[in-house]
Amino acid sequence: MNSLNIDGGRTLSGEIELSGNKNAILPMIAASILTDQEVTLHNVPDIIDVENMLEIASLLGVEVSRADNSVTLKAANISTTSIPRLLSSKIRTSLLFAGPLLIRCGSAQFWPPGGDVIGRRRLDAHFYGLTTMGAVIVSEYTPFSLKSSALLGKELFFDEASVTATEHIMMTATLAEGVTVIRNAAAEPHVQDLAEFLCSMGAEIKGIGTNTLTITGKEKLHGTEYRVTSDHIEACSFLVMSAITGGELTITGTTPKHYWMMRRVFEKFNIQFSLEADRIYLPGNQELKIKQDLGNAIPVISDGPWPQFPSDMMSCTIVMATQAQGTMLFFEKMFESRIYFVDRLISMGANAIVCDPHRVVISGPAKLKGSEMSSPDIRAGMAMLIAALSAEGHSVIHNADIIFRGYDSLIDKILSLGGLIEKS
Repeated sequence: MNSLNIDGGRTLSGEIELSGNKNAILPMIAASILTDQEVTLHNVPDIIDVENMLEIASLLGVEVSRADNSVTLKAANISTTSIPRLLSSKIRTSLLFAGPLLIRCGSAQFWPPGGDVIGRRRLDAHFYGLTTMGAVIVSEYTPFSLKSSALLGKELFFDEASVTATEHIMMTATLAEGVTVIRNAAAEPHVQDLAEFLCSMGAEIKGIGTNTLTITGKEKLHGTEYRVTSDHIEACSFLVMSAITGGELTITGTTPKHYWMMRRVFEKFNIQFSLEADRIYLPGNQELKIKQDLGNAIPVISDGPWPQFPSDMMSCTIVMATQAQGTMLFFEKMFESRIYFVDRLISMGANAIVCDPHRVVISGPAKLKGSEMSSPDIRAGMAMLIAALSAEGHSVIHNADIIFRGYDSLIDKILSLGGLIEKS
């Protein structure tokens, strides 16, 4: 595993261009096997998770070729419907191949998916959707095994607005016979982008961007050429990075509506940024000061399904609170292990009280000092990196490959902003 060496205390200013959305490209790779024709994806981030998904696709028999930031896939011949344990364990979205394999080949075998250890991440909605549409569970113990002679459109109601389950059932329903309705569907930007990608392949999906999706199954989907939307989670990370170091930042390649809730949260810290048609501008030297709620109450930042504040943005925002004047309560509703990285911040000098697995109170500003630590997951790792960039002295972050799973050209982008960082 690689480590990152960081010398903090520098102002990070400049301009970066966002990479493609990690959480959009991964399901698109799985969805590419819904057709035997060529699919080309542009603005593909060069990250470890993409490599893992492409490795699975190649193992299944998909022809894969890469050129610059583009990937071309052709699933003319599926050679196996079984995903090995090691590849399944490397990435959460490995299970998204199950539905397309059922459609194309009538069977799918896979192991429990991997990904970040941030709490319990249920698979029930995936099996509920697939079995309601006609799939049969051959084995509900590992490895999982499913088969189907035909999948039929059904009316479904998810007991939670699961992103991956919405993506999984939506892509599978595009070739199921009849009409599928998904209620309480997730509506995050990457879910919307996947839906638009499927439509470019000939799918019929109504309600994109809402919590009710209606998918009319087609006999066949065709090849396509599609540009992946930019990553709003990456944008949040760099906005926090510049804001806490007093920097001025321009981010290009953005979609304004993806940042409405993020802007409201930044306003709680007295931080303003402007949203233009394809860019965000963050002025420099803004004072980080937490605004009290009415009645002088301690404000709360909590996460939830889109369009609420995304869970993936919580870790970096917690770091921002350590450098702001005032007190903020963070309520992580979705995952019971995401808050635990705060122990690393405390060791750096942060003033934090971890109330329980879901809540932490941060008071600032605190003078952070460089430290040696290890990254537990993608977003916590990025948050620790931001803390190290704002701290006095030298920091080392071990297990840094976890961060590279989600951030393209991370070191180059930080160096371009004036940060001091190197990989070892």
